[in-house]
Amino acid sequence: MMKEKTTLKQLLETSEGLKLLFLGKEGIFTAKEIERFLKKYKITTTKYLEEGVVGVIEYHRLNPVEEDISNDAYDQKIPLFNLTEFEQMLSAEINDNELLMGIKLTNDQERIFRLLGNDNISDALFVKLLRMYAWDDEEEDSRDDRDIIMYTLSRYIEIKPNEQDLLYSYLTLRRLATEAEDPKLLLALIGFPNFEFLVRGKEKVMLRETIARNGNIDNEVIEKLISLRDRKVDSALASNISVPVEMLEKFLRKEDESVQKALASNQTINDLIFETLLQKSTAVIELLLIWQKINMQRLEILEKSDLDEVLFSLIGGNDTLDEAVVEKLVAMNNRHLLKHLSQNATLKPEILEKIYAMKIEDTLADLARNPATPVTILETLYSEFSEHKEILSSLAYNDALPFEILQKLFEKDDFEINKGLATNASLSMEMLDVLKVDTRLQNYLAQNKIFINEYETVLDYDKKAVQF
Repeated sequence: MMKEKTTLKQLLETSEGLKLLFLGKEGIFTAKEIERFLKKYKITTTKYLEEGVVGVIEYHRLNPVEEDISNDAYDQKIPLFNLTEFEQMLSAEINDNELLMGIKLTNDQERIFRLLGNDNISDALFVKLLRMYAWDDEEEDSRDDRDIIMYTLSRYIEIKPNEQDLLYSYLTLRRLATEAEDPKLLLALIGFPNFEFLVRGKEKVMLRETIARNGNIDNEVIEKLISLRDRKVDSALASNISVPVEMLEKFLRKEDESVQKALASNQTINDLIFETLLQKSTAVIELLLIWQKINMQRLEILEKSDLDEVLFSLIGGNDTLDEAVVEKLVAMNNRHLLKHLSQNATLKPEILEKIYAMKIEDTLADLARNPATPVTILETLYSEFSEHKEILSSLAYNDALPFEILQKLFEKDDFEINKGLATNASLSMEMLDVLKVDTRLQNYLAQNKIFINEYETVLDYDKKAVQF
């Protein structure tokens, strides 16, 4: 029966007073750190194959002399272990508090750097060390700084073997700041240089601003971000639904329209914030009317504010209106308001029927485009306004329109109508294939989920075919 190989742990526990032979260069830990670790086992280290050696720890690359020593040790049946296995064991036995205390006393940045590159330490210790790392303020493209970013990204972001270049991209850091779930990690990321990200189609976004939008921030992270006194960070926090309402109230003291707009779009604000924001600029009030949950109590607050009729009418496009509020808004018989309500796809069909029954011409095109409008009304609009270009064009956008009517609209071959048809997910692929010939419709086809999905499927198929 073959004798079971002694584990490294067993070797250390049974080798008091003996020696470990280390071959090759140092890894994550220095010779002094290794000696300190082995001291509790009363084991010493050596570089030579001498009397008392009970085990060999090897780096994965050895020079010719070390190779000869390794072979001699093997011939003497001395157990061999790779350095990685030893480092894993040492890492597992680190006393976090003792380590951190020692580093704080000496501010040993070189040791912090080495430990951050150690995949074997816990996430909790990694984050604590990350907060202690001193970033290079003088050198803009410090190699050590870049390595720390890479260590951080490789630990928290799953990267495929063929995507290693992503570890060197600041946009991957933005992804981490967006997706991170550990508030302690977010706190550590605040300590990073405030990198600037260029996001296509948007203005420049900063790292700390990105952290402030993360839904996993806690009070410690929020307080730290507020202490930065950064306008963009404040705006990001004010829009974050994870920020407690009592902290959101603090932003009311800031006479900054961008912060006020952010609050107005945050659906977790209370009535105090809601009422205070009603005293601000028209742009802030517009956001309140469109984004905030409106119940009867808030409707009363709005009515007391005596807003301009056209401004107030924007509330009709709000997706979170209480049923009682909708009933009251319809009863107001405000033409501007009814037009916005006619566009609102969250309203019940019976409410839209009620608006249609009022026979207000301004609302007909909006009702024609609204997918929540009952099909019977859509059919009536088509039959009664068969020569009315605006209503026919609006119907063309409506996914709920019966296919027979879509077909008739398609047969008209009218550019204005075709713009709507190109976006319509209920149109057949055959029809969409005809429309794509008209290059003027490309932007409209790009809004059509069915067309895009079909196009991506074909591309994926072609890609796989090429691979074979």
